[in-house]
Amino acid sequence: MIEFWFNLHPFIQGVVKGLAVIAVIFPLAGACSMGERKVSAWIQGRPGPNRAIVPWVVWIPFVGKFLQRLGVFHLLADGAKFLFKEDPLPGHVNKFYFILAPAIALIPAFTTVVAVPFGAYYDVSGNMLPLILSNVDVGLLAVFAVSSLGVYSMILAGWASNSKYPFLGGIRASAQLISYELSMTLSVLPVFLWINAPGTSGSLSLTRVVEMQSGFGLHWNSLWFIFTMPICAIVFLIALFAETNRHPFDMAESEADLVGGFHTEYGAFKWSLFFVAEYAHMIIGSGIFALLFLGGWNPLPGLPLANFVAMIGVAGSPILVGIISVVIMLSKIIALLFFFMWVRWTVPRFRYDQVMKLGWQRLLPLAIGNLIVYLIVIALIQK
Repeated sequence: MIEFWFNLHPFIQGVVKGLAVIAVIFPLAGACSMGERKVSAWIQGRPGPNRAIVPWVVWIPFVGKFLQRLGVFHLLADGAKFLFKEDPLPGHVNKFYFILAPAIALIPAFTTVVAVPFGAYYDVSGNMLPLILSNVDVGLLAVFAVSSLGVYSMILAGWASNSKYPFLGGIRASAQLISYELSMTLSVLPVFLWINAPGTSGSLSLTRVVEMQSGFGLHWNSLWFIFTMPICAIVFLIALFAETNRHPFDMAESEADLVGGFHTEYGAFKWSLFFVAEYAHMIIGSGIFALLFLGGWNPLPGLPLANFVAMIGVAGSPILVGIISVVIMLSKIIALLFFFMWVRWTVPRFRYDQVMKLGWQRLLPLAIGNLIVYLIVIALIQK
C-alpha cells in the first residue's frame, strides 16, 4: 500500500490530499461543535443535545436510545440545517467581499494542515518517517506565516458588513493578533535553539522537535519540553487561546458589547464557515502544542513510539505502527480541545483593555525574559 501511494503521479497525490483535508476537517469541526455543547452541558449540570435521532436507529434496542442521549445525530441535523437554511444577504453590505470573507477564513485553516505531522511509522531500516502531507523543513514557520492570514477574513467580514459592530470586531481581531503573535513566536524560539545545537543542520521541522523528545529512559533528551521549558509552554498556550479567538479572548465577537462581532450580519452556511475555520485552527493549534511540548506521537516521557511498538510486538508492521501513532496524537489533541472547551465555560470573558494589558505588559515581557534565560542556559549546556 505504501509503495502504491508513492508510485502515484504527484498531481493525483495532491488532489487526494486536498480532498482528504476537506473530508477530515469539516467532520472534525462539526464534532468539535457538538462536543462543545456536550461539555458545556456536563459542566453546567444539564443533559445537552439529546433529541435528534434517525427513525430506523431508534428501533435498535439499547443502542438507539444510547446514541440519541449521546447526541451524535445532532451533528447531522446541524449540518443539514446550515446547508439548506435560507442564506440571507443584507442589502447594505459589500456583496463581493461579504461572500469572500468566509472562504478566506477556510484557506489558512486548511493550508496549515499540510505542514503538521500527525503520526509516524518506521521503514525496514528503522528510520522514522512522519505521516505528513508536505514534509517541509520550515514546518513551523510555514504554519505561523499562513495561519496569521486568517485574521484578514475577520477584518474583511467586519468591513464588508457596513455596520459599526462588525467593523469594531474586525479591528479588535487585528489588534489582538498582533499583540499575541509576538509572544507566541518568542515562546517557541528556545525549543528550536535547543534542537539546533552547534554542528547540526538547522531545521524548523516539527518532526525534528518530536525526535528530540524521543529518548528512552529517564534522562535529559527523553523528557518532553513541557517539563524542561514550562514557561514556553504556558506562554504558547495562552497566546494560542488569543490567536484562535477563543474565550476568554474572544474580543472579536463579544456578544456583551458587539452583538456578535465580525459575523453579526452573517447567517446559515456562511456563518457556519467561520466556525469551521475556528475549530480547524483549534485542532491545528492543539496538534502543534502536542508536537512541541507533549512529545507528539510518543506515548509517555521516556517511552518513545519505537520502544512502545516493540513492547507490544507490532514493530514489523508499518501500517499498525502508523495507526497507533495517529491514535496517540489524536488522544492528545482531544485532551487539549477539551481544555479549550473547559476554559470557555468556567472563566469569565476579559475586558478589551485587560486583553491588551495581558498581551503587551505581562505576556510579552515574560516571553522575552524567558528567551534570554534559555539563551544563557542552552549556551552553557551545549558548550
